[in-house]
Amino acid sequence: MTAAEHSLLLNLDHIHCSYEGHTVVENLHLNVYSGDICCLLGPSGCGKTTILRAIAGFHDLDAGNIHLEGHTLSSRGMTLPPEKRRVGMVFQDYALFPHLNVCDNITYGLQHLTPQERENVCEEMLSLVKLPDLGHRYPHELSGGQQQRIALARALAPNPTLLLMDEPFSSLDVDLRRSLAIEVRGILKSRNITAIMVTHDQEEAFAFADKVGVMNHGKIQQWAPPFDLYHEPSNRFVASFVGQGVFLPGHVIDNSTVATELGEIRGNRCYDWLPDSPVEVLLRPDDIVHDDTSVKSAVVVSKVFAGTSTLYTLKLPTGSEVVSAFPSHHDYQIGDRVSIDIEADHLIAFATGE
Repeated sequence: MTAAEHSLLLNLDHIHCSYEGHTVVENLHLNVYSGDICCLLGPSGCGKTTILRAIAGFHDLDAGNIHLEGHTLSSRGMTLPPEKRRVGMVFQDYALFPHLNVCDNITYGLQHLTPQERENVCEEMLSLVKLPDLGHRYPHELSGGQQQRIALARALAPNPTLLLMDEPFSSLDVDLRRSLAIEVRGILKSRNITAIMVTHDQEEAFAFADKVGVMNHGKIQQWAPPFDLYHEPSNRFVASFVGQGVFLPGHVIDNSTVATELGEIRGNRCYDWLPDSPVEVLLRPDDIVHDDTSVKSAVVVSKVFAGTSTLYTLKLPTGSEVVSAFPSHHDYQIGDRVSIDIEADHLIAFATGE
């Protein structure tokens, strides 16, 4: 990708947003580059949808600026109307017009084109979302997944500079959400479309996005690729919110080694704590492995079968608990004692009480 293709597209310059007198987004700064597929991830009420609405032009700013390709879209006291922003939007409820067929829905915002031009756009969009023969059907005749693809086609038909997606898969079942997130990502990448999605589902976010912003209380806690969020969380909130895991007490040996009741954990991350400082280490399920040769052991407290693996909660001799995902051909029962060891390449630790 050339420098021009990966240039700065969207800039949120320390924006503030409020709702009914309450601060929802506070001093938020964010850059999105051309071709990036991004996601805002966080619990309900964290401000992620408000950010999306502010970018789209549906929510005014109390402070800060929003720039798209260097042009100001919003500032305090100025909000460019949504229809003038070259920003597409896919809504949570699809917002398809029930009285219009699929082609008319897709080309609804293209009345300036001739009928033939609109028909050409419809055919192109239907081909893009892999529904080439459904142009004359009505929304009620489509499945949920098909309606979501049509909503995407309608958002892409005007060739927007930026695509926004607000919980676009939330009404679908779990398996379809994951597969459609991957499919939509492929469609956007094929056309080098820049997009931002909002979701509370981290698996969906990880399947869809190049970069994810984990949000809490109106602020982005960390903006990073999914791999870094999982293995290099910047604070305890991100560590707890992303993925599964438990915190185990320990103390510092040196700047990259911590001693725990399961032994020393050495990682690729350096800390500036003094030796013997008390810390808590985050252990993911993939950090705890089954090992018949190990002298360390734990008792199975609970188990959840997940097909290719089984998630076990294990109680250590001190009473502390850890979680581990063993291959499903291991079938331990509650109360069984199993031999375990640590295989943690990434040391994730936080000062006790942090």
